[in-house]
Amino acid sequence: IWVPAYTHTHPGVRITTAGTGSGTGISEATSGAVQIGASDAYLSDAQMLKTPGMLNIPLAISGQHINSNLPGVTGLKLSGPVLAKIYSQSTYWDDPDIARLNPGVKLPHEKIIPIHRSDGSGDTFIFTQYLSFSTPSWKDGPGFGTNVSWPAVPEAIGAKGNDGMVSALEQNKYSIAYVGISWLAQATKAGLGEALLQNRDGNFVLPTADTIKAAADALFDKTPKDERISLIFAPGAQSYPIINYEYVIVKQKQPDADTAKAIKDFLTWGLDPNNGGAASYLDKVHFQPLPASIVKLSQDQINSIGS
Repeated sequence: IWVPAYTHTHPGVRITTAGTGSGTGISEATSGAVQIGASDAYLSDAQMLKTPGMLNIPLAISGQHINSNLPGVTGLKLSGPVLAKIYSQSTYWDDPDIARLNPGVKLPHEKIIPIHRSDGSGDTFIFTQYLSFSTPSWKDGPGFGTNVSWPAVPEAIGAKGNDGMVSALEQNKYSIAYVGISWLAQATKAGLGEALLQNRDGNFVLPTADTIKAAADALFDKTPKDERISLIFAPGAQSYPIINYEYVIVKQKQPDADTAKAIKDFLTWGLDPNNGGAASYLDKVHFQPLPASIVKLSQDQINSIGS
């Protein structure tokens, strides 16, 4: 969302982008194949030990929605334990656990087709964090990560990228999938249903600007200096349970001063609330701006980049 505007005002700068999953963004940034990797996920402690000197810098706040191809059903309510069940074993839409959350809703006796990412994905990272934080059996089983060993569900489908997830949903009646919020417009255009998720306080909420902000507000003061933190399952009556920082993954030490300066200038522009951090950019992909306290932490990290 930033590159065209930045290169237009900085004609001497050339930036090449590629749309990939967070897994690729992380691996190529840590290997040095690219200077900047974008990711919904921060590097784990193990990854930081394996590739020291990496920075995880938030530039915005994002979220994830749960979409379904369930004709005739609107306002579907789901919880972490129910989603863990759907992604762990063959389940019918009228399963008692789902029906209990949706009294009075006529649910079909059709097997659910759970769709998951087949590529390394930050969306998988935050979705499986939600399952892990809300469901002990999932935490002790598949756990969370950009890639996980998905339980063997005969009906399950793997799809690459958010575009693949939306396409698979469109093509498979009675399916369900987790989709990055930047793809909200495509999912809505496709006529897909959007579920209300049960949050930590037990309420069912949709991912809106207000519910994402409520969740983020509850955890801003917990953000450490290196900014690696999960924003999943935040407390609060109106908090949406699956949100995240949108990170850029960058090496703190660059090969030369010119490269370091170019990266610092671009990231500073992207972070600036009057430039890349402005609503005119973030609204295009349904991202939310960072508060001043997190902008400062991110700017401190950007300022530490050198050669």
